[in-house]
Amino acid sequence: MTRAAILLAAGLGTRMRSTLPKAMHPIAGRPMLRHLIAACEGVFDRIVVVTGPDMPALERAAAPHATVIQHDRLGTGHAALQAAPLLEGLEGDVAVLYADNPLITAATLSRLLEAREAADLALLAMRPADPARYGRVLPHEDGGISRIVEWKDANENERAVGLCNVGVICAPGARLFAWLRALTNNNASGEYYLTDTVAAARAQGFRAVAVEAAEAECRGINSRIELAAAEAAVQAGLREAAMAGGATLIRPDSVTLSFDTRLGQDVTVGPDVVFAPGVTVEDEVEIRAFSHLEGCTVRRGATVGPFARLRPGTEVGPRAHVGNFVELKATLLGEGAKANHLSYIGDAAIGPGTNIGAGTITCNYDGFAKHRTTVGQGVFIGSNATLVAPLTLGDGAFVAAGSTITATVAPDAMAFGRARQEQKEGRAATFRSERRSSPAKKEQP
Repeated sequence: MTRAAILLAAGLGTRMRSTLPKAMHPIAGRPMLRHLIAACEGVFDRIVVVTGPDMPALERAAAPHATVIQHDRLGTGHAALQAAPLLEGLEGDVAVLYADNPLITAATLSRLLEAREAADLALLAMRPADPARYGRVLPHEDGGISRIVEWKDANENERAVGLCNVGVICAPGARLFAWLRALTNNNASGEYYLTDTVAAARAQGFRAVAVEAAEAECRGINSRIELAAAEAAVQAGLREAAMAGGATLIRPDSVTLSFDTRLGQDVTVGPDVVFAPGVTVEDEVEIRAFSHLEGCTVRRGATVGPFARLRPGTEVGPRAHVGNFVELKATLLGEGAKANHLSYIGDAAIGPGTNIGAGTITCNYDGFAKHRTTVGQGVFIGSNATLVAPLTLGDGAFVAAGSTITATVAPDAMAFGRARQEQKEGRAATFRSERRSSPAKKEQP
């Protein structure tokens, strides 16, 4: 039996006050939609994402899963029905979820499917501390549920019910689409509510049940404030997992992690470090304060920071050092190599044991294309060196401080690329005397 999930992602996010579709707003470095897809991929065989018109970013984020467009926003029931042509004939269960409920876990979705096997329809519910304007899940005398009533359509007694609708419904596909086609829009919003499928199922003698889940997992995100609260909750979980895995976070609340951050054992992370997506840190690494890492790998025993920036495509080798105010981009820094101060190294391969002096930069862009710099093993690069790519420095080469290097340096060669120094004895004293005696025009205030 094939199991499918329909993810409703057509919302504009009006309360976000953003041109970005609501489901594309990120949490821990990836869009809300991708969080939900990741949970569904562990449970469902097929996934269909319902988007709105002119939302190409959502279609790209949904890939490789199918998408369908809800051209007229006539409610959640109407949105779910747009996926029917892609799932017609499916013999298994179909679940409908909302992309702005991105924190639901695969474990909870598995419980939902198990509950559906013992009933004709199952849905997720929660008991939030503040029920606010959530739809209420009304009980049935058989121990299941009778229907869902939206807050705006509920009376005072119904609003007093503490069990609230999360918005996730699961039923056999053929029945679900039949119920969706029979919906009416006789309600305060004039919309076709997905939640009305519960009453439709009951009217035909089918049994419906609710599966309760934690509020933190089921929170809906409709505003920037709710997005920030979800981010804080996810970050807390990521930090706890990192520390449980053997990493030390000196000031945990100040560290920002991404959904895919990988920290090894005996890693130490200083305050105010940011891990953007795509970072792997191996064992016994120290990441010092105020560093920013993205799309990079830091090998065992390396030291990074403080105030370092590692950009995508960078690999810091075992026991290598990246110091303060050093930026690496698409660079391999070899084992034991050091770039300790104030340098930019981009599109480069730096050999093991090489020392990069303070103020060194690679000129990797000529205004039209990027070029690579290759530096061999055991090279010494003096302070304030400028390496103009494309360029190769052989093993054991020595670059004098202040040099601009534009041509290949042979192994074990010493390269100077700076103007000859001249010295004029006594000229400084003469110059000062001339300046003092010459009438100077003072600037008008």
